[in-house]
Amino acid sequence: MVRKSFGNLKNLIFKIQNNDMRIIGLFLLLLLHLQAMAQQTDTVFLKKLMLSKPELFDVILNHPTQNEVQIIYTQVNRDKNNKPSFKTFSYNLNAQRYFYPASTVKLAAVIFALEKINELKRKGLKAGLTMITDSSFKGQTLVTKDKSAENGKPSIAHYVKKILLTSDNDAFNRLFEFIGRAEINSKLKKYGLTESRILNRLAIGDGGESARNTNPIDFYDSDKLIYHQPAQYDDKNYDLKLTNLTVGKGYMDNKDQLVLNPYSFANKNVFTIANQQSLMKRLMMPEAFPKKERFNLTAEDYKLIYTYMSKLPTESDYPKYDEKEFWPTYAKMLYYGREKNVVIDSSIRIFNKYGDSYGFIIDNSYFVDFKHNIEFFLTAVVQSNEDGIYNDNKYEYQTVCFPFMKNLGKSIYEFELTRLKKQIPDLSKLKMQYK
Repeated sequence: MVRKSFGNLKNLIFKIQNNDMRIIGLFLLLLLHLQAMAQQTDTVFLKKLMLSKPELFDVILNHPTQNEVQIIYTQVNRDKNNKPSFKTFSYNLNAQRYFYPASTVKLAAVIFALEKINELKRKGLKAGLTMITDSSFKGQTLVTKDKSAENGKPSIAHYVKKILLTSDNDAFNRLFEFIGRAEINSKLKKYGLTESRILNRLAIGDGGESARNTNPIDFYDSDKLIYHQPAQYDDKNYDLKLTNLTVGKGYMDNKDQLVLNPYSFANKNVFTIANQQSLMKRLMMPEAFPKKERFNLTAEDYKLIYTYMSKLPTESDYPKYDEKEFWPTYAKMLYYGREKNVVIDSSIRIFNKYGDSYGFIIDNSYFVDFKHNIEFFLTAVVQSNEDGIYNDNKYEYQTVCFPFMKNLGKSIYEFELTRLKKQIPDLSKLKMQYK
């Protein structure tokens, strides 16, 4: 009996040895399947949340395509070493359905400009040096001064501040010219932001050959030339398969004349909601990514970006803003809805980059509540253009878009107040000095 049992055991071991690779393979496939399931984006939660509050969201839910709504919400969970992991939820996400990204593209320019300073590896080259922009192509402009800077001189660092505080268009255009169109789009591809492209400057009708040509630029330390960058030319095209490029029933042309033909967004910037939040997660939580996939930024670069992303315009001295034009919540559409005269919650800081143009309101945000140890990512777009006329500055921002953004941000925040976490996050690195 013992001999028979021993023989059976030997046969079992032999079978396992001959099938161990198959078993291991099946086990690995199972692990990959479970991992994929864990990383899948939940497409139900956000819709249920909004349906539970019809008084806030019925208008949007009844016309999700007309209002071009897309949302991504990502929960952050920390382990015992404070390393973050993500759980993502989406609503109406469609990378092929075009929306105009407006100023949200500026955050990519901020990051890539600071990266370029580091990657040039030129002795003495820093973001705070005086940056003189020359002109060499039709329509280009010369910049030698910046009255809003403490020293009266333009620089990468000061352009970053103006972009993050109030979304200054000229500041973005100067960074676009420094980085160069080809490098911007190469960087998007490098970081897996393949649904997007950045083709032109903003608010000056840039396109065609003018967008392909960027200015010569010089950096000075006092009177000493540190770095000269010649004019650049980008001969590449960045084609994407997109729908919803031709919209509406008319538009105002550059002579303020009404043209009764659909408006075309062809050959304009593209920055999808998913790519926007991906960039934000990599920026705010580099430790969640392998070292080779992180941005090439210094500790000082991160400090600059974090400070001015979360700083209110009224907290800034250089640049100094008129509170009537740029009130505290001007740039914080999610949660505050750009309302004036609201009480600011001092425990909450919102690190974000918004956009507003052609009836689209977009906000790409990372929320932190230091009092309740809350953090989450929220990125959304909404549009309202009821008359179907584009470029006429007649959009329902106040009645549709801003209320939606406010209600969405507050609803997610209120949910996060109730969400249990295994580990309390250490958010101390995000406490910036604002004075």
